[in-house]
Amino acid sequence: MIVRRPFRSGSPAGHRHRPWPLCRHCCGLALDLGSARTRAWIAGRGMVLDVPTITFPGAGAVYPVQRGAIVDVPGTARMLDRLLSHRLPRLTRPLVMVTAPVLDGPAYRERARAAVEVLRPRAVLTVPTARAIALAAGADLSLPLLVVDIGAHLTEVVLLVDGLVFDARRTALGTTDLAGTTGLADADATAEISEAISTMITSMLRQDRTSLTAEALSRGALLAGGGALRPDLTRRLVGGTHAPLRAVPTPHTAAIRGAAKMLRAVHAHPSARGASPPGPGPLVR
Repeated sequence: MIVRRPFRSGSPAGHRHRPWPLCRHCCGLALDLGSARTRAWIAGRGMVLDVPTITFPGAGAVYPVQRGAIVDVPGTARMLDRLLSHRLPRLTRPLVMVTAPVLDGPAYRERARAAVEVLRPRAVLTVPTARAIALAAGADLSLPLLVVDIGAHLTEVVLLVDGLVFDARRTALGTTDLAGTTGLADADATAEISEAISTMITSMLRQDRTSLTAEALSRGALLAGGGALRPDLTRRLVGGTHAPLRAVPTPHTAAIRGAAKMLRAVHAHPSARGASPPGPGPLVR
């Protein structure tokens, strides 16, 4: 799958902003709804959640996010209500920033908005996970940047140009596949993920009529997600891509930290100000 049309996801990270909160009735919440873990950051409190993405509607457990897609909106809403409603200040309507896989598009954003409704947000904004990772790493977004995000169920390779998504690829493989859940031995699964990433990067290089992908790769791809904590996988990637890799500090939490940084930067966005009617705010890319 390919996306080449750049899109924006809020104000520039360097936008000057007033101290949080805007008023005593306001609250900011950043969410990273991962297939394996859900992480949440609340303004003034930092990261308050890092728990398995799971809900219990009855006797058994349900996993509402799979392979980077929200497959159970009501289940996701129940999970968010259980985990976050009591953590948010009373009588507040939070401004919510949600990380979103690059290639899931409007479907993911609409499902995320529907699930977050349970928290009565003033507005719901989304940021591409790759851009959130770049912000967490403090990367220079004025230069082409290649981001490799190896999650639990999904791996994305994304080229950012001027901070916007220029090209992207994905594969439904992740760190859970390294645990033998697919029937492959650990070494075989590591080789399969590494080969898939190398193939995606090679495809981007071949189809890029500019030199942007090559320029980004020559400086080193930014590596994030739980897969960045696997030395066996990173070694294979260096050998397969024949290019340097730069791991983000604490790579498994880079997305939520970047979303929090973006949230602080955009809290003066028009959708975050003023008194709007009760209910969910608009979903803004």
